[in-house]
Amino acid sequence: MAKLTVEDVFKINGVPTHTFVKPSEFSRLKVALRTPGRGVVVEGPSGIGKSTAVTKVLDELEISADVVKLSARIPAEVEYIELLPELGDFGTVVVDDFHRLEDATKARLADLLKVTADQEDPKRKLVIIGINDAGKALIRSSPDLSNRIDVVKFEIEPDAKISELVAAGERAFNVKISASEHVVEKARGSFYLAQLLCMDACVSAGVTEKPDDEVTVTTSFSAIQRRVVERQKDRFGEAVRAFARGTKFRPGGRAPYLHILKWLSESDSWGISIPDEMRKHPTEKASVGVVLEAGYLENLTNKENISKILHFDPDTRVLAIENPMLIFYLRNVSWPEFVREVGFTKVDYAETYDFALSFAGEDRSYAEHLRNALEDNGHTVFYDYAEQHRFLGQDIEAYMGPIYASDSRCVVVVLGEMYGKKRWTLFETSQYKTRIDAGEVVPIWSTNVAPSPFDEMHGRGFLNFDPIGDLLQQATSHAEVLSRMIADRVSGSSVAS
Repeated sequence: MAKLTVEDVFKINGVPTHTFVKPSEFSRLKVALRTPGRGVVVEGPSGIGKSTAVTKVLDELEISADVVKLSARIPAEVEYIELLPELGDFGTVVVDDFHRLEDATKARLADLLKVTADQEDPKRKLVIIGINDAGKALIRSSPDLSNRIDVVKFEIEPDAKISELVAAGERAFNVKISASEHVVEKARGSFYLAQLLCMDACVSAGVTEKPDDEVTVTTSFSAIQRRVVERQKDRFGEAVRAFARGTKFRPGGRAPYLHILKWLSESDSWGISIPDEMRKHPTEKASVGVVLEAGYLENLTNKENISKILHFDPDTRVLAIENPMLIFYLRNVSWPEFVREVGFTKVDYAETYDFALSFAGEDRSYAEHLRNALEDNGHTVFYDYAEQHRFLGQDIEAYMGPIYASDSRCVVVVLGEMYGKKRWTLFETSQYKTRIDAGEVVPIWSTNVAPSPFDEMHGRGFLNFDPIGDLLQQATSHAEVLSRMIADRVSGSSVAS
């Protein structure tokens, strides 16, 4: 008789047998799955045990053999999923990886769930499995669906459940794992991660088949962690670095995507709401807001190599882990070393904005092109119209004054014909004038204005723009110069520090 192997016990593929532990939501899921006609949505982070729990419940209900299981990751099965509304009495169908379906398909499934629930059809039952907020995606497609489906949320499991899994594996495999407490802690509520860490501990100790007598596996957790992280670096490293660098990598840039990755690594739920995280991290709020609102984050996560590990929902604005091992890698990687590998020269900034634009309304067209070009280059820019909603009802001078005085790395002054003749340009000048001697104010002179020998800006390096020329082309060119200037200054300050 063949001996039990470590991969049979601590399973990282398929449904576990010896180490299956009923998740916290198991009973609720069981009731939902046996209710005729009513749709069920099972949502939660990857690797939390959703699919396994559904399979185990169906086994207990003795209906597994009659259930059709489909995955949105398999093109041929996606075609079948799209046909479900036309198939009549299809029995019980489980659709996994729902979040990967096209919006139109999600909407058709939402309509199907509604009709099936209204009819309490015992011959049709649809079970949806997806990552965080799969239920919200369905309800967006059909708002009146909310009372017609059961949404079962799988959260991070308590340590007691993870300990139960480890203990069951130890009994089945006849071992005692010295690092079991660390495994429970570092698994952070994931059955999958606990399985993998236990398996690695045994393999590292050379215990790959069940011993006749109990063996103590003495592999240190730090050794397990190093090996697992190194393997995941080979597996995810290229895609993670590509995400951290973003669409337009600049060593001296604000690194918004790097900050998003760090927020994700610190999350307990393996998925984050970007707007919620922005509120928690005001220093990075502006730079992350740019890539969120401009659609850069969505475009980046749609790239083939990145979409395999991260999923971004542009409606809920939730970024979620697609592969459970990625979260372990992000939580245990050396972040200072990772930042160096990615190539950023500086990540933490004292100032909220890279550039604050000061201009008269007559030059707004040029200023707006400049703002867009600078943001395309990965910079945070203070531009009055973009901030209007923030200072409504507030003292505008109290709000804007600090931005020009100190909360921007550089003030860019568009010196057109009306500059200095308008109230707000005079106010902004009063705030940034002490920064001129430090070289923190860059003038961009209109070709229609001759610098006065008595002007404080006279004699300082400047750029020119022609108000009747191609404003977009000029702004794009000027943004490149300003970006290089900031990069040089960041690089210099990093060397100095």
